[in-house]
Amino acid sequence: MPAWRDDPAVIGCEHRPGTRQRPRSAAEVLAWGRRLLDPALRHVVEAMPEASRSTAGFHFGWRDERGRPAAGAGGKAIRPVLTLLAAEAAGGTVQAALPAAVAVELAHNFSLMHDDVMDGDLTRRHRPTAWAVFGANAAILTGDALLAAAYEILAEEPSAVVARGVRVLSRAVLDLVEGQRADLAFEERADVTLDECLAMAAGKTGALLGASCALGAVYGGGTAGQVSRLRAFGERVGLAFQLADDMLGIWGEPTVTGKPVHADLHRRKKSLPLVAALTSGSAAGDELAALYLRDTPLTDDEVVRAAGLVEAAGGRAWAAAHAEELLTEALADLDAADPAPCAAAEPRALAHLATTRDH
Repeated sequence: MPAWRDDPAVIGCEHRPGTRQRPRSAAEVLAWGRRLLDPALRHVVEAMPEASRSTAGFHFGWRDERGRPAAGAGGKAIRPVLTLLAAEAAGGTVQAALPAAVAVELAHNFSLMHDDVMDGDLTRRHRPTAWAVFGANAAILTGDALLAAAYEILAEEPSAVVARGVRVLSRAVLDLVEGQRADLAFEERADVTLDECLAMAAGKTGALLGASCALGAVYGGGTAGQVSRLRAFGERVGLAFQLADDMLGIWGEPTVTGKPVHADLHRRKKSLPLVAALTSGSAAGDELAALYLRDTPLTDDEVVRAAGLVEAAGGRAWAAAHAEELLTEALADLDAADPAPCAAAEPRALAHLATTRDH
């Protein structure tokens, strides 16, 4: 592995000054994670051929459309940070799990680049999307390159758990792709059930978050029970994360989300709050169905009306309540994994952030 793995920040929680007195906040943990991950991600991207390197560098916010250095930053990196924390929770080290965390972040960004093309999104993180600048074909191929790099970084590690790690990530990617396929198919259907929508979200978002935690436990030397419990923790956090994201897709502020107002409604996505409202059996739900499921496009005023009807039919309240239930279940799974005391507080903080996130 390159020199970035020797960063002094790559130490276990039991050795971090002050950890016993005060666990780090979610913001502090995420900043720490970005400090570890960014050099590794840059190392991977810089090793790519020029075309993929330029598009990926733009996507990650490191370069502008002309290839010049930029001050942009990637996302919160919740998934790879959970990989690192899960390794500690299983009794292992951050250093051992760092390649797996990098692989998780690469796989996640593969999915983002493809999602932006399929959804037609023009902005992400307050910047143009890669496909909007370089074209759909370039973005798709660069996403493919990121996924290949994820497996490469796992395979280059001289570890006894490589084969197991590759299987964990592969299954998560297969589930993610199936979830995305269902999400796109739902846009053409008027009869989507809430159970179908939950299953879609479990694949699209829950699978990779679950795999992130499972990979951390595997690379941290955890028992089969710990791997199972931490995977379940991640899957539940992932579904809660999707519920929060879906609420932002309807009611989020563009200045916070980096996307247009009511973006999901304009695309007629069958998000979880929307389907909960459509299947509520309420008068507001019936009115929403008549408006939302027709063939003609929605005007801006009608989109605003649709958002109000989703809330009136109970979709927003259901999503918030279900996210809270998932959080409770996720934390029970975390506790059942029997993490060391110093390794328990920080995953809990990230789980709370996932259900109450504002961007």
